[in-house]
Amino acid sequence: MDISSLTHWHWWVLGIALIVLEVFAPGAVFIWMGVAAAVVGVILLIAPDLGWEYQFMVFSILSVVAIAGWKVYQRKHPTETDRPTLNRRGEQYVGRTFTLDEPIVNGLGKIRVDDSTWKIEGEDCAAGTLIKVTGVEGTILMVEKIG
Repeated sequence: MDISSLTHWHWWVLGIALIVLEVFAPGAVFIWMGVAAAVVGVILLIAPDLGWEYQFMVFSILSVVAIAGWKVYQRKHPTETDRPTLNRRGEQYVGRTFTLDEPIVNGLGKIRVDDSTWKIEGEDCAAGTLIKVTGVEGTILMVEKIG
């Protein structure tokens, strides 16, 4: 088979193969390349004399535009989840209250939360003070004294 004898069927088979590949390597890339291949197949069905250079050019442009468009859409419309803080452990503690085991000195201290120790930042407090986590900056919990 010569590359110059590509037909719409070749592009449709490539499109299906890329979409199937997406099942095994998810990432929303191959599916858009598969759609681009299918569109090139439709274009080739309408204009069968289109040279292979133009076919690959259209496929490349459509692939890049489709993938970039999907990424922009995903950024503007993030996927809703029932556990938004699943992989952001520090944010899971925002709003919770704890009792200090050690004092906060010069605005810094440590607190034991569940099975780990966290650095905390807030106003100086004595051990035994009730505090509330108000935010997270990196790996440091921001706290304020309650009462």
